[in-house]
Amino acid sequence: MGFDYHKTDVNVRYYFTDGKWSDMEVTSDEYIKMHMSASCLHYGIELFEGLKAFRGVDGKVRLFRVEDNARRLRSSAERLCLPLPTVEMVVNACVEVVRRNEAYIPPYGTGASLYLRPVMFGTTAGLGVKPAKDALLIVYCSPVGAYFKQGIKPILVAIDREQDRAAPRGTGDVKVGGNYAASLLSGEKGHKMGYSNIMYLDAAEHKYIEECGACNFFGIKDGKYITPKSSSVLPSITNMSLRQLARDMGLEVEDRKIPVEELASFEECGGCGTAAVISPIGTIYDMQTEKTYSYSDKVGKISLELYTRLQDIQYGRAEDKYNWCTIVL
Repeated sequence: MGFDYHKTDVNVRYYFTDGKWSDMEVTSDEYIKMHMSASCLHYGIELFEGLKAFRGVDGKVRLFRVEDNARRLRSSAERLCLPLPTVEMVVNACVEVVRRNEAYIPPYGTGASLYLRPVMFGTTAGLGVKPAKDALLIVYCSPVGAYFKQGIKPILVAIDREQDRAAPRGTGDVKVGGNYAASLLSGEKGHKMGYSNIMYLDAAEHKYIEECGACNFFGIKDGKYITPKSSSVLPSITNMSLRQLARDMGLEVEDRKIPVEELASFEECGGCGTAAVISPIGTIYDMQTEKTYSYSDKVGKISLELYTRLQDIQYGRAEDKYNWCTIVL
């Protein structure tokens, strides 16, 4: 199937009007009717989330860290001055979507899953730049295939210093559409050159690693799991999980600035996020300095163990001792 949209039976919606949220609405309509002057269309007052439901080895269906996604959605809404849905609203919407679209949850053993996309728009009609008084929150889903169809394997990444993804004290630490729009130009440039992802550096000095495409970055060396510390990096829920699993494996976890030059010292590195869990990196090419950082063409031992441990929890093959999963069915 790949990672793309496939129609399912229903989605759920909440409307914020006259200062309050509506009850949950369940609909089969895939389209949205809004005013042509809606604030989301003109001023980017829009945010989204992404999470997955997995059919486990025991036949049960698990949502992974749904409450954490709900809390992050609230952070994004607060940053955009949108009305705040409660964590309970978001969780209930996700659970309802999974239950009502059970027929689309891929079977265990396929590597596929049900991807959920909560998305929220400012819908107030107007012309001035100001917060939206009205909003629409939708949660819909789509079955998605295994990210790595032939098994997890290292990717090629390029550093592009000519474009920034997000600025300090901007919106890089929340999940809003503008961050992704800002990455398209450099992303297309990299794809034409044969690279899967673009690695972005900090916008202030262009000295430190920030994001790896739409993923958080991590590096492994000297028994340490190291990930960038920056106010313009999205707090990845996958990365939060991997940091805990790294500690369980006896690794020291460091959350700090990572100079570009440090890439040469890593034994393994990769990107991490909902879609792939881990995308191990085989080569990083700096477009401007023409320097190449090369790693193994095989998945590193620690990266593979982290990937396996997280997938084992998501598919019910291992104990969920941190209560990350919500059993829906």
